[in-house]
Amino acid sequence: MKTIVLGIGNPVLQDDGVGLHVITALRQQRINSEVSIDTAYTGGMNLLDMMRGYEKVILVDAIKQNGGKAGEVKRFILPEATSLHSSNPHDISLAEALLLARYIHDETLPKEIIVIGIVVQNTFDFGEQLSKEVAAAVPTAVRMVLKELDNT
Repeated sequence: MKTIVLGIGNPVLQDDGVGLHVITALRQQRINSEVSIDTAYTGGMNLLDMMRGYEKVILVDAIKQNGGKAGEVKRFILPEATSLHSSNPHDISLAEALLLARYIHDETLPKEIIVIGIVVQNTFDFGEQLSKEVAAAVPTAVRMVLKELDNT
């Protein structure tokens, strides 16, 4: 199954970059050479373009969740996570982009999209370091991605 793992984030907005840190850690693991591993500094339609042509996509990203504790790692399957807002102010959300692509019967969409989300609190302050709680979640997120890849 043609698979890509995409770490999403902004490397200079502290915990928002956690997806990028997970990708860095994944690159140190032994992973099937048929699996693509990449980073994305974008969302919405641009992210959808990066996913085209793959059967399975694993997205790793920071998430904000009311009542969520920083450092919790959660698994979602799209389109169940319709509130996922991986976008910028000048773009539509990933959920909206997927809805639009399905509406126009885009045959290049992945059959399976899994989100490994790490709950964060601070995504607005500048800095390249993750908070202690979020940094501690990186190994858990890596294990979850590897488990998903084992099911490929």
